Amino acid sequence: MKSNTKAHLAVLTANLIYGANYSIAKFVMPHYIKPFAFISIRVITATILFWIVSLFTPKEKVERNDIIKMFYCAVFGVAINQLLFFKGLSLTSPINSGLIMVISPVFVLVFSALILREKIPSKRIVGVVSALAGAFVLIKYAGRNVHVQTSVAGDLCILFNAISFSIFLVMAKPLMKKYSPYTLMKYVFFFGTFMVFPFSFKELQQIDLTTFTPQIWWATAFVVIGTTFFAYLFNTLALQQLSPGVVSVYIYLQPVLAAGIAILLGKDSLSLVHIISAVFIFMGVYFSTHTSVKAGQ
Repeated sequence: MKSNTKAHLAVLTANLIYGANYSIAKFVMPHYIKPFAFISIRVITATILFWIVSLFTPKEKVERNDIIKMFYCAVFGVAINQLLFFKGLSLTSPINSGLIMVISPVFVLVFSALILREKIPSKRIVGVVSALAGAFVLIKYAGRNVHVQTSVAGDLCILFNAISFSIFLVMAKPLMKKYSPYTLMKYVFFFGTFMVFPFSFKELQQIDLTTFTPQIWWATAFVVIGTTFFAYLFNTLALQQLSPGVVSVYIYLQPVLAAGIAILLGKDSLSLVHIISAVFIFMGVYFSTHTSVKAGQ
């Protein structure tokens, strides 16, 4: 019971980090660090940390075919996912980003059917339609508030980021059964480093460290280390005791946390469109994921 409680606290902490990340990352971008430069710093740091940690974990021999699969995981889980998320976050609001990201479990369901040939019950199809309707309402009508920066392009970047990350989760699922998370992630982030660096080289040169205040340094450290390394580590620890289905439920907290933190920091404001979109999205996610699944699926 005690270890189970620790697992719930771990995944809760991970989602608290993710929820705070929407506003904290936007505090730094794009004035101090532009989106693609931020991604490169984040991925390189994560690569170093995961390889260091792997030195203290049991060694695992990775099959050549699995190396190729890990490369594709890096394409969708690091390169496309990270580049679109930070670019989108720099163009739209934290609340929009948090609401759109919550439909990730729906896309996981869709790609599980397409890639893993898993059947989708009719109730889940209703959920997919509802969640996509909510995302459409949010993207088309949300918050044209002069005090809050939003854009269709930014919302679409977040949406396609969610799709890309969902593909990554489905592709990584078989690999997670063969290798430890540290082995998988050290290769995924290693490959991802070479993918994102060409996009960020020019932006990295534009960083002026002399303009960084202590608050900007702390915010940067939070995004680079907290959301990239520790949040994943906490999720990994939780998966040792909880099923993936239980862990994924906690993603529903992200838009609530993102909205609350953004409003408290004065970075965003809540509108009727946000509420309507949230209802459609949460209904969609509920119908898509409420049926029981076996642990590990």
